[in-house]
This record gives sequence, C-alpha cells and structure tokens, in this order.
Amino acid sequence: QVQLVESGGGLVQAGGSLRLSCTASGRTFGSAAMGWFRQAPGKDLEFVGTITRSGSNTFYGDSVKGRFTISRDNAKNTGYLQMNNLKLEDTALYYCATKVVTGDMMVIGYDYDSWGQGTQVTVSS
Repeated sequence: QVQLVESGGGLVQAGGSLRLSCTASGRTFGSAAMGWFRQAPGKDLEFVGTITRSGSNTFYGDSVKGRFTISRDNAKNTGYLQMNNLKLEDTALYYCATKVVTGDMMVIGYDYDSWGQGTQVTVSS
C-alpha cells in the first residue's frame, strides 16, 4: 500500500483560502484515483471530491462544489485540495485517499485502499 501524508491545514478566517497537499510514497500514485474526505467533530466522514489518475476529470460533493478544487502533479506524487471562500462549517479533519484503478476513472464514494492520517482545518469567524 502507498503511504499518504497530508499537509497545509491550519486556522483561517471565514472567506479565506487554504491549499492542502497530499504526498504519496511509492510508485503507484500515478495509477491511482485520489479522493479527499473530511470529518467534523461528532459527524460522519464526508466525501469532498475525487480526481482521476490523469487529473483530467474531477467530481465534488454538493457542499464544496464551486469553492474547492482538486488537482494533482503525478511527477511530484502529490495531490492538492484548493479551498476558497471557506465557511465555518468547513472546519474538519481532512483526509486524502487513493485507489489503484485500471482506467482513468473517478472513485465516487468511500472505496479507497490507502488513507492518510489527516490534517486539521479550522475556520474562524
């Protein structure tokens, strides 16, 4: 399994922006779809979005659509989650995950093979 490490979390005011990174070890990152998830205190894990292994297609959950953008740089084994116009309700622990796939497909949902440890994002008023 690939190891994933998230970074870039922190404290930001509402309306601000943050960019999270997800760096993968190993040689399978370029063969894997990548997803982002979040979990707020007392709430279930929420699907944020996903990107195909080539980076050509993305899909987002309704709560972040139009504000968050997922991208990736396979040469750097790194994926990104750009978060703009942050809201108080975006406060959560954010995780990235990957799943090796045979085609350039998205994985919409929770069926991922490898998960990071998470990075905290806190949005203040």
